[in-house]
Amino acid sequence: MLTQDDIDREIAEWPEPPEPSGHPRRDYAPYRSSVLRHPKQALVPVKDPDAAELRGPVFGVTDVTALDADLTRQHAGEPLGERITVEGRITDRQGRPIRGQLVEIWQANASGRYPHQRDDHPAPHDPSFSGVGRCLTGEDGTYRFTTIKPGAYPWRNHRNAWRPAHIHFSVFGSAFTQRLVTQMYFPGDPLFPYDPVLRSVTDAAARQRLVAAYDHALSQPEWSLGYRWDIVLDGPAATWTES
Repeated sequence: MLTQDDIDREIAEWPEPPEPSGHPRRDYAPYRSSVLRHPKQALVPVKDPDAAELRGPVFGVTDVTALDADLTRQHAGEPLGERITVEGRITDRQGRPIRGQLVEIWQANASGRYPHQRDDHPAPHDPSFSGVGRCLTGEDGTYRFTTIKPGAYPWRNHRNAWRPAHIHFSVFGSAFTQRLVTQMYFPGDPLFPYDPVLRSVTDAAARQRLVAAYDHALSQPEWSLGYRWDIVLDGPAATWTES
């Protein structure tokens, strides 16, 4: 099996793009499963784009409740781990708010375990934490979640491969076909240099935009620590998303 040194060497030898880009190559070799999973054929044009909306998920203001955004209150028991508040704004390149936007998150629990049958590494499940939530942005484009800080977890890309703690975000736009998916990381994580998923974003400035900032004013006394993470949908300062 490949070692971390092998992966580090591949990352160091990976050719830099001619111009900085927030989007990684789909066949970024150090991230092994991207080579296996990325599309290899030409895109298939959709003759009737509206047909996808007729079969895709729908939602409205009556479908999303305040409880959906608090991942610590979705079960009878208290989840284990460090309680956090994550807040930010979703805007376009000119800073204009994206209102009424459906934002979804999913994440591992405090031990780095997902409630998924194929996640079988030896870390405990938390019966009081499912790790999924959603909310709608407000008039100023703000979203807000209360959750548990996720733990790092092994993912078997290579020997001793660990993913930094992160939260997955999904932003839907005004139609299902506009959905964007990205990840938020936590400041100061020592695993950043070793993670080929994060390092597949070869532009250092774009990588930094994936890292939330600790915000003491957002922390709740005797309740949670606060992290602020804004999402910019387009332009030169756009947040990296899977494409």
